[in-house]
Amino acid sequence: MNMDLLIGLKTALARLLIFPGLLFAVPAAWFFLWVERKAVARMQGRIGPPFMQPFFDFIKLLGKSTPPRSGIGGLLMRAWPLIAVSAAAGAVGLLPVLPASGGFEGDLILLLALLEVPSMCIIAAGFSSGSIFGEIGSAREAVLSVSYNIVFLLAIISIAASQHTFSLSALAQLPSSPLRWLGIVAILVCLPAKLHLNPFSLPNAEQEIYSGPMTEYAGPELAMWELSHGLEWVAATGLVATLIAPAFTLWWVAALVFVALSFGLVLLLSVVAAATARLQIDTTVRFYWQCTLIFAVLAVASALFMRFRA
Repeated sequence: MNMDLLIGLKTALARLLIFPGLLFAVPAAWFFLWVERKAVARMQGRIGPPFMQPFFDFIKLLGKSTPPRSGIGGLLMRAWPLIAVSAAAGAVGLLPVLPASGGFEGDLILLLALLEVPSMCIIAAGFSSGSIFGEIGSAREAVLSVSYNIVFLLAIISIAASQHTFSLSALAQLPSSPLRWLGIVAILVCLPAKLHLNPFSLPNAEQEIYSGPMTEYAGPELAMWELSHGLEWVAATGLVATLIAPAFTLWWVAALVFVALSFGLVLLLSVVAAATARLQIDTTVRFYWQCTLIFAVLAVASALFMRFRA
């Protein structure tokens, strides 16, 4: 029993610190941010940033000073980006990329909770900043989060319920079903809103509210927000990649397929963002409520079909 516990702890630490954890996720976060900016630039007829630009931006921000803050408000302003980075890194570490990667029953629920923490931190950061632009951006983030999360959570729960498990490792090893693919499509519809991409980039609409919740951030704190955003890219696309990828027995094949699928999803979402314009808040809410109704009907219909077919 003690030996099994020790092996489980070693596996969990390897997933969190090495692959797909911090050693892989941090460089992948900067790479995905570069792919996003480069793809948008090429779609708009521009050259785009050099390959190392997201890393250089991160280092440059670390060397800058932050605005002086005092009291509990200043402490909270410094805490929110650190919490967001920790949660996003933890979500990446839970992804069952490699065969026999461990995990536990119900870790899917923990992953969903960790994926929501950065959004909650952004909402809290805007309201903690005392800036009218930050408060408007946080209000938009809150409305957007409620709208798309209904579809996102319904899709994840439908996939888990259709395959009778809330274990990420077990879910990744099971063969696909029609309801699983329907849920994957629904998750993909939610990812632009979760990653603040067009047409759902309402909380950080630069032409209207500067940087929204990030308006009062600078220096290392802003660098942490950028890192958190990059890790969200890795976690969100990685979740879809693990649901799409077939089961492999060789670890290096599973790792290559995971990276390739994640890269393809980043490229796809970036192209969609470059090809669309930002929607208004009421249009966005109405879109996701309609998606919720459509997906709920299709999910129930698929579940009934699978049940009668069995």
